[in-house]
Amino acid sequence: MRHLRPMEEPHLTADSQNKAPLAFGEFVSLIAAMMALTALGIDSMLPALPAIGASLGVDEPNHRQYVITAFLIGFAFAQLIYGPLSDRFGRRPVLAIALVSYVVTSVVAAASGSFTLLLIARAAMGASAAGARVVSVALVRDCFAGRSMARVMSLAFIVFMAAPIVAPSLGQLILYAGSWRLIFWAIGGVATLVVLWFWLRMPETLGQDARLSLNPVRVLGDYGLMLRDRQAVGYTIGIMLLSGGMFGFIGSVQQVMEDVFHAPQLLAVVFPCVASTMALGSFLNSRLVMKVGMRRISHTALIGMILFAAIHLAIAWADLESIWSFTILQALMMGCVGLSTSNFSAMAMEKMGEIAGTASSLQGFVTTLGSALIGAAIGQAFDGTTVPLYAGFLLMGLIAFVVVLVTERGRMFRPS
Repeated sequence: MRHLRPMEEPHLTADSQNKAPLAFGEFVSLIAAMMALTALGIDSMLPALPAIGASLGVDEPNHRQYVITAFLIGFAFAQLIYGPLSDRFGRRPVLAIALVSYVVTSVVAAASGSFTLLLIARAAMGASAAGARVVSVALVRDCFAGRSMARVMSLAFIVFMAAPIVAPSLGQLILYAGSWRLIFWAIGGVATLVVLWFWLRMPETLGQDARLSLNPVRVLGDYGLMLRDRQAVGYTIGIMLLSGGMFGFIGSVQQVMEDVFHAPQLLAVVFPCVASTMALGSFLNSRLVMKVGMRRISHTALIGMILFAAIHLAIAWADLESIWSFTILQALMMGCVGLSTSNFSAMAMEKMGEIAGTASSLQGFVTTLGSALIGAAIGQAFDGTTVPLYAGFLLMGLIAFVVVLVTERGRMFRPS
């Protein structure tokens, strides 16, 4: 039986762990661009949900959220496939096929004539985007480890967060120019550029001697290795819980702006303000993580998120919510989520170097499916106020704190 070896995380440096085949800046930017296709496929839809509902005969406003949920469910299940495939055939061919499929399914979504067909196309888009997520993380793990990997993921997340900052505004501008279908054509166009960049510039990062068989016994055995690792399981669950709150926000925010504040036109302003703090948090993490450490930063940020969620829930319950309190407190919460999850992701993969693709796929499946279901439950509980949203955020934060406490055996904030 193989035993996964932990990295000596306190002694890693960015230079000693850099095995990237491209210049550092281009490597990070390309990884971020591939990961950003997921955010672009979700967030650009938000201003278009009412138009999609009106065009395809969706009468119940909460049902429009299924456009987001279908994408996430397809995204979740497909991740189980990409990891083993990339460990067997390499990162480059598997990722290329996934990216091309994303372009094709975007075109199908643009041509959908019914809400059912649109949901099927959205699930297929999510399944295609899953390849970009799983294989990108495995590709990063091929080249970096420990705090160096956390730094790379944080820097990639800064670029990645440009998508949710820009996407709602892009979607709104496209709606001014024409139909919601044009949004899918735009997504397909952006994805085509990413495919060309990847294929022309990124070589294979997984050597032939590191390839693993597709034997089901081997795959299940590697899943078992990950599931027996306390740190990998604990931080995977932590990501799932915090992302669940975030997806609840994404699913609800259009209705919050329309029904609570009666200002749907401000979505393109509020959403970027909120999303930008996640990018800022990732930037700060990239500057601090090599000195301070992943646990100290992420555990502190988790406590901060819980406190901000509690304050926001109290304001909502007291019926004192304003667009200013909503934007400021949500932005602070999302900054904390960004600081937590970027480090949680690196710690979950810290001892998975030998099975990076398979581990990334299982972790991605658990976090995405779980967070999609949590987010859908929070979103479907929308009652014309922000109370369900922040009750959900607070509950997920508290559960995540308990999970991290158990994972670390009560020794939180330790340097390594």
